[in-house]
Amino acid sequence: MNFKELFASLFSYATEDLGIDLGTANTLVYAEGRGIVLREPSVVAVDSETGTDLAVGEEAQRMLGRTPASITAIRPLRDGVIADYDLTQAMLRYFISKASSKRFAFRRVVVGIPSGVTEVERLAVIEACRKAGAGQAFVIEEPMAAAIGSGLPVSEPTGSLIVDIGGGTTEVAIISLAGIVAARSIRVAGDELDEAVANYVRRAFNLYIGERSAEKAKIEVGAAYPLETELTTEVRGRDLVTGLPRSCVISSEDVRVAIQDQLAAIVEAVKLTLETSPPELSADIIHRGIFLAGGGALLRGLDRLISDETGIPVLIANDPLGCVVLGAGRVLAAIRENPQLRKVLVKSN
Repeated sequence: MNFKELFASLFSYATEDLGIDLGTANTLVYAEGRGIVLREPSVVAVDSETGTDLAVGEEAQRMLGRTPASITAIRPLRDGVIADYDLTQAMLRYFISKASSKRFAFRRVVVGIPSGVTEVERLAVIEACRKAGAGQAFVIEEPMAAAIGSGLPVSEPTGSLIVDIGGGTTEVAIISLAGIVAARSIRVAGDELDEAVANYVRRAFNLYIGERSAEKAKIEVGAAYPLETELTTEVRGRDLVTGLPRSCVISSEDVRVAIQDQLAAIVEAVKLTLETSPPELSADIIHRGIFLAGGGALLRGLDRLISDETGIPVLIANDPLGCVVLGAGRVLAAIRENPQLRKVLVKSN
């Protein structure tokens, strides 16, 4: 073994590649060779008197809505971008440390960000990663990462349409030759659906429920399209008339009515993106179909709703929740095999 081979071997041993989906609701971390090693809520619990971070992730999630006055459970990201820089840095440091298998390593980190972020927001993510322990930080637009994670042929001269519905944003993009040809990013996604459910229950049943209860109802009975057999679930909260605890039963039809405006905005974003597509790529999309990724892709009947509205087949990715982090994690290795993919990354320095 010559010096160059020895150096490459030592560098490979001392380097750790991590992909991070820094989501509004959840953060996922992918480690090369080990797959997805971490899935935790993007929540930090803080002692408001001392400013000390008390808990991060799942432990902090359990505190949401249940903390005393001296403890605040905060989601440091809002609409897919950093709302609290210091807490985001602390959260990233915790997640990177927890996901790392090597105590001493030069960590190369790729983070998925919404396609509609500003330059300031992009630089904030990169700087937060570097201060959290990343030796080298890159960012990749979430629809591109989702397409790579879904196994779409992003580097080929053929059109692929990906719709990534996360917690804070919905990303719609047409991709060809390792570039985004047309894209639209709207801040209507899982959080807005939860808020719509909570507002509907308050208006229709005079019951005030929290965001976790609204999300639970959406997951259990939520549907974007009429079901053959309607589902029901019980939600608990505070009666707005008496102020006492009370429960009520809501159906999948109730949830569908509650979220119809948000679903219409997502469908409209898909249509507007298709309208700007070049004719040749439109033909590819009709042939290949539309691909759904992100947690919102799991909403019952959403694929059928978009298909009916656009007249194009709609497919759900194999692992919609993990598409972005899989794409972010695999892209560094993919670049070694296909240098054309290098342009999907933005380097930190």
